Amino acid sequence: MKAVALAIVLAAALPASAARLTITAEATYPAVMVVDGRVLGHAADKVHEIMRRAGIDYTLDVMPWKRAYISARNQPDTCVFMTTRTPEREAQFRWVGPISQADWVLYGRAGRDYGIKVLEDARPLRIGAYNGDIRGEHLARLGFKVDFVQNDESNPRKLMLDRIDLWVNSTRSSRPMLARADLADKIVPVLTFNNVRLYLACNPATPAALAERMDAALKAMVADGAYKAIEQKYEHLQIPTPARK
Repeated sequence: MKAVALAIVLAAALPASAARLTITAEATYPAVMVVDGRVLGHAADKVHEIMRRAGIDYTLDVMPWKRAYISARNQPDTCVFMTTRTPEREAQFRWVGPISQADWVLYGRAGRDYGIKVLEDARPLRIGAYNGDIRGEHLARLGFKVDFVQNDESNPRKLMLDRIDLWVNSTRSSRPMLARADLADKIVPVLTFNNVRLYLACNPATPAALAERMDAALKAMVADGAYKAIEQKYEHLQIPTPARK
């Protein structure tokens, strides 16, 4: 309790900073969405609130994931979210969070018996992923057959055309994607094989004191209920679906 109380005091008392951060992210409904020129979503709203409480000037730019990730890797005063924290990435960033979490799921065609009980059972199959995605990269490092594409939206279509056997994604991001493509009843979870926490990852040149201020702000949000309120705001957001003809 003392640590939580200290985080609240620090977040409230920190002075505004002269530093200016560039925050990058990819559009992933409902975590990051551009609505009427504003960046919203359950992850984006948390980042906005962290920066407000920490008194940090910033911009938030939405771009393809690989570009967002590389920008934070290479450019000072730049951060990217939502980023999976792995041993390989540990020294490449200053980490703030976690700000969210995600499961790693293999999806397949409804009505097809894949016979998959554990991840190893999927080794002979072709798995769709998109460039820069940690899930696909992880499977590729393990020697699985991974087919990478530029845009993840094409993977459900490839699955329906039998150009891949499985598709790797997460529950939160796959649901709206499948709904938009009118494939929610045709593509289903086959195996959940991991659960990870997601972070705001900042270029290692970012001052440690700045990262500590952001972490203090996040701890205060958790303690006073703001974090939970943002999650609940987007829990029942209606997923846009195509009109049936």
